[in-house]
Amino acid sequence: MATSMEKLVAKTFLQMAEGLETGSFGARPKIALTGMGSEHGEENAMQAAVMASRRGVDVYYIGTLEHEGVTTVKVQNEDEGHKKMEELVEKGEVDGAVTMHFPFPIGVSTVGRAVTPGKGREMFIATTTGTSSTDRIEGMIKNAVYGVIAAKACGVESPTVGILNVDGARQTETALKQLIDGGYDMKLAESARADGGCVMRGNDVLQGTPDVMVCDSLTGNVLIKMMASYTTGGSYESTGFGYGPGIGEGYDKLILIISRASGAPLIAGAIEYAAQLVRGKVFDVAKSEFQKANAAGLKKILDARRASAQKPAAEAEEVKAPPKEPVTAQIPGIEVMDLDDAVAALWKAGIYAESGMGCTGPIVLMSDANHDKAVEILKKSGYIN
Repeated sequence: MATSMEKLVAKTFLQMAEGLETGSFGARPKIALTGMGSEHGEENAMQAAVMASRRGVDVYYIGTLEHEGVTTVKVQNEDEGHKKMEELVEKGEVDGAVTMHFPFPIGVSTVGRAVTPGKGREMFIATTTGTSSTDRIEGMIKNAVYGVIAAKACGVESPTVGILNVDGARQTETALKQLIDGGYDMKLAESARADGGCVMRGNDVLQGTPDVMVCDSLTGNVLIKMMASYTTGGSYESTGFGYGPGIGEGYDKLILIISRASGAPLIAGAIEYAAQLVRGKVFDVAKSEFQKANAAGLKKILDARRASAQKPAAEAEEVKAPPKEPVTAQIPGIEVMDLDDAVAALWKAGIYAESGMGCTGPIVLMSDANHDKAVEILKKSGYIN
C-alpha cells in the first residue's frame, strides 16, 4: 500500500506531466459541470468530466454520479443542480462553469469555438447564444469585440476578424473600420474567395478563414450546431468546444454553454475552453479590450447607430429614372435594405442605375462611364465605405 509520501510524489509528477501538456504549471482551474438534463444521459456528462480531469482541470461534477478524479456535488434534479452551480460560481468556490442553459442579461452573449471541417482550423464564432443588443447591427459590432476578447484570452495574440455575409454585414464593416480608424487594434480578415474583402462567405466558414467569425447570435447558433454535429446527423455534437462563455462589458461570471445534444468529446472541450480562459485571465483581457475600444470611439459609434435606427423614415421622394442605358459596371457592398434608396440617390444625381444581386450580395449597376461618379455619390451618402 502506498505511503502518504509516495502519494505526494506521484501527485507532484502527475502535475508536472500535466503542466508540460497544457503549458501551465500553476493551480489547476476549477470548473463546475451540470450533468443532468442531457439528451444523452448523465453518463455522457460524467465521461466528459473524466476526460477533462485527465487533461489538467479540477472538475466539479454536479449531479448524481461519482468517479475517481472528479469531485461530485450531489443534487436531486436539474433545477437544484443549476442553483448549486450558480452558488459555487458566486462564492468563488469554482473558477467557472459549463452548463446547458443560463439567463444572460442583455448585453452579454457567448463566443463559440469550433473546429472547421475544411482545414481543421479552430475558429471563434461571435456569437452563438444570448443578446449583445436588441439592435442587430449594434449587436454584431459588439460581437466583434467579444470575439477578440475570447480569442486573445485563449492565446491568439492578433486575431483576424471576418464578418459573415448576413443582413447587417456591410454596416458592421463600416462601423468596425471607423473603430480601427479611431485607433483600435483590430485586424480584419481577407476572404479566401478571389474577390477578397472582410465579408466572409460560406467557403470561409468551412475553411476557418478568420480567427473570429462575426454574426448575429441566431446565425451563430446554427453554425456552431452544424460544425459540431455534421458527421453525426445532428443528434450528437461530437466536435469542438461548444457555445462558449458569456462576454459583455462589466460582466465577470465565467459561464460557458453547451447543448442538450452535446456529446462527451465536445463537453470535455468546453471544460478545457473554460480552463484556458481562466489561465488566460479572460476578465482582465475583457477590461483591457473594452477600454481600448471605447477610447477608439466604440460608444460614439454605437450612439450614432442608435440615433440612425430611431430616426423616423422620411416621406418617400418620388424620383424618376434617367433615360435607360447599358449597365456594365457594378458597385458591391450595399445593404439589401438600402438597395432601392441607393439606386434612387443615383437617379437623383442624373445617373441611370439598376439594383441586382451578385455572388457576394446586393449590387448597384450603372454604365462604365458613370462608375467613378456613382462611387463618390454612394460614399457621400453613406451607402458604401
